[in-house]
Amino acid sequence: MNLGFIGLGLMGRPMAQHLAAAGHTLHLWARRPESLVPFRDSRAVCHGSPAALAAQAQVVFTMVADAPDVREVLLGAQGGAAGAAAGLTVVDMSTIAPAAAQEIGAALAARGIDFLDAPVSGGVEGAKQGTLAIMVGGTAANLERARPALNAIGQRIAHMGPVGNGQATKAVNQIMCAGINHAVTEALAFAEDQGLPLDKVIEVVSSGAAGNWFLEKRGPTMVRCSFAPGFKLALHHKDLAICKAIAEQRGVTLPVVEMTLAQYRRLMDAGFGDEDISALYREKRKLFDKECGPETK
Repeated sequence: MNLGFIGLGLMGRPMAQHLAAAGHTLHLWARRPESLVPFRDSRAVCHGSPAALAAQAQVVFTMVADAPDVREVLLGAQGGAAGAAAGLTVVDMSTIAPAAAQEIGAALAARGIDFLDAPVSGGVEGAKQGTLAIMVGGTAANLERARPALNAIGQRIAHMGPVGNGQATKAVNQIMCAGINHAVTEALAFAEDQGLPLDKVIEVVSSGAAGNWFLEKRGPTMVRCSFAPGFKLALHHKDLAICKAIAEQRGVTLPVVEMTLAQYRRLMDAGFGDEDISALYREKRKLFDKECGPETK
C-alpha cells in the first residue's frame, strides 16, 4: 500500500519503520528535517507538505501531540485534505478529545475523506516492537481498509464503535495509567524507606497479584532516579486534562485524575515535563524526606 505518515517522534518513528519493513511504500513529511534522517537510506519518499504527501497515499497516518496539530496537518492550507487523492482514508493515532476527533472527522467527510480515530497504548517499547494496542473509532469498512497497515504496528486492534470512541477508550486507558503510576511509585518509595532491596521487591511483586507492565518496565529505572521518556509526563498531563474536561461535562470529579494533574503540574513547573511519567517517583520519595538527585547507577 501507499501510506503517508506524519509525526515521526518517539512513537511515530518506529511505527513508520514497521510499516516500511512490512513492504508498504512510505510517504513522509516532517516539520523538522532531522526527523527524516532515519529514513534516508530507505525507499521512503519525503514530501514538502502534508498536501503533497496525501496526493500519493491511500491511507495517511498522523501521530502528533494534540488536536491543534492534527487540525493543522490535515485541515490547514497545506494540510492533507488540500491534496487528498480520491478514496483517501486518514487514521489519526494521536491522543485528543473525542469531540475533537468527531469535529475533524466531520470536516474531512465533507471533503470526501474517510476518517478513523485510532489512539494507541504500549509506550515506546510497544511502538518499537510493533505490539501496540490500537483503539479504533469509525466505520468497520474504513477499519478493514486500514487493517493491513495497522497489523504491522499493533498486536491488538479493537473496533470500539463510531468516530470518537477510540479516543474515549484511550481516556479510560490514561486514567488507569495514572492510578497505576501512583500505586507503583508510592509503593516503591515505601519499600525504599523500609530498607528493602528494591530489585528483589520488583522481581517478587511482579510475579504476584500486584504485578503489572509499569512495575516491570519502569520500576528498575525509577528506583535509580532515571526517567528517560517512554511516555512524557507533560503529554500524560495533557491527556488527563482531556479526561477531566469530559468528566466535568457530567458534573463528576475524578479523584485520581485531579491528584495526578496537581502532582504533574508541580513536576512540570520544576522542569521535569519531558521526563517519563515514572518521574512521579520524585514526588513520592519526598513523602519520606528523600530527593532524586543524579541518576543512581
